[in-house]
Formats: sequence, C-alpha cells, structure tokens
Amino acid sequence: MRLFILGLGYSAGHFARIHGGSFSHIAGSVRDPAPRTDLAGIELHAFAGSRPSQETIERVRGADVLLVSIPPGGAGDPAIAAFGEVLATGRRKIVYLSTIGVYGDHGGGWIDENTPPQSTLERARLRVAAEQAWIDVARGDAAVLRLAGIYGPGRNALATLRAGTARRIIKPGQVFNRIHVDDIASAIMAAIHHGSGGVWNVCDDEPTPPQDVIAYAAELMGVVPPPEEPFATAEMSAMARSFYASSARVSNAKLKHELGITLVHPTYRHGLDALWRSGEGR
Repeated sequence: MRLFILGLGYSAGHFARIHGGSFSHIAGSVRDPAPRTDLAGIELHAFAGSRPSQETIERVRGADVLLVSIPPGGAGDPAIAAFGEVLATGRRKIVYLSTIGVYGDHGGGWIDENTPPQSTLERARLRVAAEQAWIDVARGDAAVLRLAGIYGPGRNALATLRAGTARRIIKPGQVFNRIHVDDIASAIMAAIHHGSGGVWNVCDDEPTPPQDVIAYAAELMGVVPPPEEPFATAEMSAMARSFYASSARVSNAKLKHELGITLVHPTYRHGLDALWRSGEGR
C-alpha cells in the first residue's frame, strides 16, 4: 500500500513511525519541507493550503491510503479545495482525523456516535462540515476518527509539570476523555483495514476531571502539584477557556466492537505510568 499523509502533525507522524513498515511508500505534507529527523524515511511535500506542486498532486493521485490531519478553515477544508479534482477520480481509503469536540456540551453525560453534534464553537461546526465533505469525496468509504484529548511522548502532564506550565483549573462537573497516540495509531491502522467507512470515537475508558491527571502525574514525579485555581477567576486565553465549554463522557464501545481495538492505555494512569517508565518528566 502507498500512503499519503495530509498534515504530518503529532498524531499522524507518530502513526507513520510506528506503522511505516506496513506501507511500500510513505509521503506526506508539511508546511516547511526542511529535513526533520523525526520524519526520517518519509517523502516530504510542502503544502500550506495554497496550490500544491504537480509532484504532490501525483503522489496523492497514486496513494492507496490517504490519512488526513489538516484542520478546516473558514473557507472549508483546504485539502479538498486543493486536491478536489484528483480525489474525484480513482478509489482510495481515506481516514480523516476529527475531534470529539464536535459533540459539544452534555453536562458530563454519556454520549456515543449516535449523539448528534451540537457544539456552539465555530471550529467544531467547521469540523462537522469537513467530516461530511470527506465522506462525500470518498463516496462513503471514509473512516472518520473523532479523537479525544491527545497525549503521548513530549506532550503530557509529566512534561508540563517538569516545564512548570501545568495548572489545576477547577470547574465543578468538568470531565472529558483522553487518548494516547499509541492507541490513535492502532485505530488508524484498524480503520484502514476495515471493510467500509464509518465514524468512530477514539478515546479512553475513563473520562476524568483535568485536575486529577495533573495530580496523578505529580504523584508519579514525587512533587507537589500546582495549586487549584477556580475556573471562574483563572486567567486564561479565550482558546484555552473554550476547551472547558464542553463536558461529556464519551463511549468507545463502537471502536472496540467494530474495529477490534484493545487499548494499550485504557486510562490516563496507564498512559502516564508508561510515559514515566520511559523517562518522561525526569
């Protein structure tokens, strides 16, 4: 299989490093095509939403699998706008990385893939539109993976504690799910091999208040956790505050049943334990 990744970000890059051996050729787009040691072995193409090169167009045309990790903008999905003519021809498996943020606020209640998206955030509404656009482009053979809060090597509570940037913001009733990039990689691979398209929540088993994750990481490190800060009075950017606008417990039952996923890190504790053993936060 030939793989092209639109948007070689954190999750997509991790997938390529773990499962690269499953593909005969891997190429992907980055904003800056300068050589990167973390993407060694991947053919890099410059793409920042403008007109792609002919070489990039041909690589996309020849791909058997397209992994999409570029967020939509106000004018829609930039990759569909740039590669629409190519995508309209041929057949390929498309995996689109979305977010559980599309569901909006449910007051901490349980939701699943049958729950209609209802977020009031503009970026979430753009995501829903992008999901449907990729489903249409793939003529139904698109796997939409709605990812929970992403963490993993270099991006976790241990790292923020060590850097001195961790905060314990307390908003009563606030819970949300997380997902380790190892489990995202497994979900992507399972979706590629799944016989049809669909929508799956990619999240852990235990939705948790965010302050509990910081406290557990501090316990692993043997340090005092940062003080609690009431959400109502905490100084935060508008973007950071918007992440607290939704509270929900997201089910991953469909992911396990249909894609056969067994999570390596079913809770944040499993994930942080593994990261601590690997040397994170030291």
